[in-house]
Formats: sequence, C-alpha cells, structure tokens
Amino acid sequence: MSVFNHERLTNEIFKLDFERMRRGWYTDKYFVNIANMLTRLADTGYSYPSKNPHLQANLDRSKVLPGDLKVEMQWFTRHPGKTVVVGVDKALAMLKGCTGIWEGDQFKSTADNLEVWAIQDGCVVNYHGNPMGVQPVLRVRGRYRDFAILETPTLGILTRASRVATNVYETLIAANGKPVLFFPARFDLHEVQAADGYAYNIAIHRFNLDHSEKLGPFVSTDAQGDWWGGAGGGTVAHSLIACFLGDTAEAMLAFARLVDPGISRIALVDFNNDCVQDSILTCKAMFDEYRQLMDAGKESEARHFILSGVRLDTSASLRDKALDPTGDPLLDNGVTPRLVNAVRHGLDSAWKKWGLDPTWRKKAEEYCRNVKIVVSGGFNVEKITRFENLRAPVDIYAVGSAFFDNHGVTVMDFTADIVKVKIGEEWVQIAKVGRQANENPDLERVW
Repeated sequence: MSVFNHERLTNEIFKLDFERMRRGWYTDKYFVNIANMLTRLADTGYSYPSKNPHLQANLDRSKVLPGDLKVEMQWFTRHPGKTVVVGVDKALAMLKGCTGIWEGDQFKSTADNLEVWAIQDGCVVNYHGNPMGVQPVLRVRGRYRDFAILETPTLGILTRASRVATNVYETLIAANGKPVLFFPARFDLHEVQAADGYAYNIAIHRFNLDHSEKLGPFVSTDAQGDWWGGAGGGTVAHSLIACFLGDTAEAMLAFARLVDPGISRIALVDFNNDCVQDSILTCKAMFDEYRQLMDAGKESEARHFILSGVRLDTSASLRDKALDPTGDPLLDNGVTPRLVNAVRHGLDSAWKKWGLDPTWRKKAEEYCRNVKIVVSGGFNVEKITRFENLRAPVDIYAVGSAFFDNHGVTVMDFTADIVKVKIGEEWVQIAKVGRQANENPDLERVW
C-alpha cells in the first residue's frame, strides 16, 4: 500500500465509479470538451498546418496530428517545503480503469498503451519555490485524448490525501512523538473517511521511519481504516454522561462492565466543567471495583476496570472550576496547560486520601500515575507546540478539523502539465513558459 511495504492498492479497495468517471462526470468540463474536440480532429484526419509552432526548427512537422498526439504529462505539487504524498495508488487506479475511448456506447480501454511512472504513497517531495524545479509524483506518456478527462480526479485525490497526510505529519512533529488520535470525521462528508484515514496511517508510518518511533494509528471510525485494515476505536461521549445525569464516574463504571476490556477506558471528564474533581471521582470508582475483584481472585474481570486515561475537552468559552476564576481568559479558558497540570497533580495524589491498607497503597499509587491525560478541542500544530514548550503533562493529543487546514503554510495543491510531445520518434520539450520536464529519483515504472 505504500513505500513502506512496496505494494500498491488497486480498485478492489477503492471501488471507483468507472462508468461515470469514463464519461467525465467528475471532470472539469473544459477537459471533457478538449477530449471531445481532439477525438473529432482525429476522426477527420486533421493535421497541424505548421504556421507558428514553438518547436526547434529542424523537426519534421509535416504530419503532426493533434487529435492523436502523444504527450508526456507530469503531476506535481507546489506546496512549500515537505509534502508527504498520498493518493498515487488511487490516481493510478483511475488511469488504469478509465483511460480509453468511446466507440458508440462501448468503452474501449487503451490504458495498456500508456507508459506510466509513479512514486509510492508515503514518499516525500520538497518544493523550494522554483516552479522549474518541481519533483513529479506521476508521469504519463500516451495519446492525450485518451486520458485528458482524468486530470481533475487524479489531482483531486493527490491534493486531498497529501494535505491530510502532511498536516498529520507536521502535527506528529509538534507532539514530540506522543500519540495523536485522528478525530476529524465529523468535520467533512462521510464519503471521504476512507481516503483520509489512509492518509493518516501513511503519515504515521512516514513519521516513524523518519524519527525512529513506533507510534500506532488510532482512528475513530471503521471507514477510516477501510483501505489498510484498521478499525475505529473510542470510549465515551458527553451524550453518555448525560444519560447518567452528569455522573461521569457511574457512566464509566457501566461502560467498563459491558465493553470488551481490549477497548481503552478513557473517561471524558469535562461534562461538569470540573475536570480535576471528576477525574479523581472516576479514578476512585474504577479503582475500587478493580481492587475488589483482584482481592476476590477475579483478575480477568478486574481488567475491565483499569482506567487508561481521562480526556479534557473543555470549551474555549469556559474556565474549569479548578482554576482561578479571576485569571486571564487567554491562559485559563478551555483546555490549557494549567488545567492539565491541575488534573495530573490531582490524579497523582488522589490515592493518599483513600485510606488503603499498606498492601494496596503502592498499587493504588501506580494505578493513579498510569492514568494518561488526553486533550482535545481546537488542537493544531501551533497549540500543541505551545503545550510541549511549556512541558504540559499531556500524554495523547486528539486532533480533528486541523487536519483539513488549507491556508498559509498548509495550502496544498497539485497540478499537471504537458511537458513534452512526440514528434516522429523524438520526445520534444513543449512545456508552458516557466515549467519544464523534471526528474524524481523515486519515480518507478508502473506499466
């Protein structure tokens, strides 16, 4: 599925709508018009009259047939800096399945007539501001009218998936190797979840390779794991706590009793805007159940009540009860380093007030200290960097809409240019001014 295992995904995974894609349903109309026009020129045998060609003078231009002209096209990005490229395999599936011509109502594939080079999903390209020095991620040689209508959808998947992957990658760097949960499903159409989750997974692999880490992926929906065999995970939402009348501890006890112990028990503790108190109450309730079952020799049942973490999701318009009510809203509203520190201190010292006998005091201390702190709510690279610089005791970041960010340094766009045409047996440069054919050592012959 990527540069990490040197396998490529196929349309068995993507399940593309070939019928409508072949007819230009997903294509900017001017490409459809161009393909139709070139087809008509080919049918009439039109040849270019050589009035004002921008080609070197010694080339034989007497039999150039624009309708059947073979071209070399390259796909590339001008995103500043590093791009983690994803979407190549899906673009290849589009080319393989939709390159061809219509003969009446029958589609005739001509994909095997193409020469195609591509990098692998997960490769990195760099752009330093010079459009003459781009690094192509895909190169195709063939009759242009056969694949002209695929420019729009191929660019679309490269842009979308590479944007998500690159934003994830930059977020992982900001988090200094701490896990980052993928929570953007609610911020876009459900149809994009599979591609987005795949891009996230590729970014995790890229980060691990570049930084010698062993982070695993965590997606929130099954659809996000569809292309790579992942599955959605998660614990509780505010709505569950509402069903227990705001009693976070009791909601977590019920969850722990009924849900497979392989699912982490992470309590959402901001429902009452009292993260410290609800963290402590939930921790004690879960620990009490854990201790009683362990004392009864029911170790497998006790595993249900291991509290893995607490999640802080305080609204940016609120200040938690644990913080100074006269404090600066910029410093104290929402999820802040001060709140995280207060929760960490509260958890780490909670066991001291539980009146435990000596045999359980050390175990209780360890239980409390093992409860991780997860933060969510408006986190992006800038906010995570601030938390990390202040050494806030965050263990896991949950990020949502920031992965779709597309402004300033996060702007992602891909484009494609014809850079050569075949005149006789010679491939000749014909790129628009300011562009040229370029190389990328990661390009490999696909077919």
